[in-house]
Amino acid sequence: MTAPKVSVLIPTYNYARYLPEAIESVLEQDFQDFELLIGDDCSTDNSAEVIARYAAKDERIRFKIHSANLGMVQNWNWCLSQTRGEFIKFIFGDDKLFSPTAIGKMVALMESNPAISLVSTASSVIDARSAAIETRNNFQPGIRDGKKVVVQCLERPANLVGEPTLVMFRKQQAARGFDARYRQLADLEMWFHLLENGKFGHLGEPLCAFRRHESQQTNANRKSGKTEDESLWLLEEYFARPWLQKMATRRMLFAQIYSLRKLPAASKSPALKEMKLALGSDGFAFFLIRHKITRPFYKLQRSIKKCLSHFQYS
Repeated sequence: MTAPKVSVLIPTYNYARYLPEAIESVLEQDFQDFELLIGDDCSTDNSAEVIARYAAKDERIRFKIHSANLGMVQNWNWCLSQTRGEFIKFIFGDDKLFSPTAIGKMVALMESNPAISLVSTASSVIDARSAAIETRNNFQPGIRDGKKVVVQCLERPANLVGEPTLVMFRKQQAARGFDARYRQLADLEMWFHLLENGKFGHLGEPLCAFRRHESQQTNANRKSGKTEDESLWLLEEYFARPWLQKMATRRMLFAQIYSLRKLPAASKSPALKEMKLALGSDGFAFFLIRHKITRPFYKLQRSIKKCLSHFQYS
């Protein structure tokens, strides 16, 4: 059986109401050289029926209904372990592709430069009823140094690349899988892993859609309070790399010290101690004053942008 160019992965849990949109957005793609693998993490709704119905119609669809709940990241890794394609394209069960050209354009960009290890797109944010409410785009279109993108994420600090639904990467470079120690930042840690080993490609069109709704996993993670130390873990792991210590900007040092300073484990963090020494007390004071002055303008800018997005889609 000839291996497909792309493995599209849909890890899902209790998203029967959204799965038809996710699956159909894949089947409607202009680019058709793919397999579609669905990993259902022991859902308690009628997800199994929905998945089986689509699988009966298209032989490219393979699926597994897990007999016990693996957990979100473990289910991602199970899906990844079953792939046969050269390129990996995740779509969460509650998300979807927003354009029939999404996979084809992402493949074309990856094939244009073998040094690219990760491609992302702008995204359309949709609500529970699939209405578009906002467009997100953190980069200009093009190809850039992957390590510089890691620094940019740490300067904000934020996952500027986006959720797994927004990216494509090479199977070979992600062979180690997602780090299951993380629950909230498992995707960002994988992006860092890929970006320190290659270039970053970005498409400025909103080709993929991320859904906001009350039952999404992000909300559950935040409410549990069990993921608050993950940003510190991620910093300590990657700041140990000589390349990041060399490329770290003063803005990055301040952003990490400021955002992590209240965590219980922060006072014992070797990475934060090194960063404080590198920035110095005067440097921290300078950036703190600048932060307090510019923060209101930044919030205003975000509010205006959000209002314009809502106006655009209303």
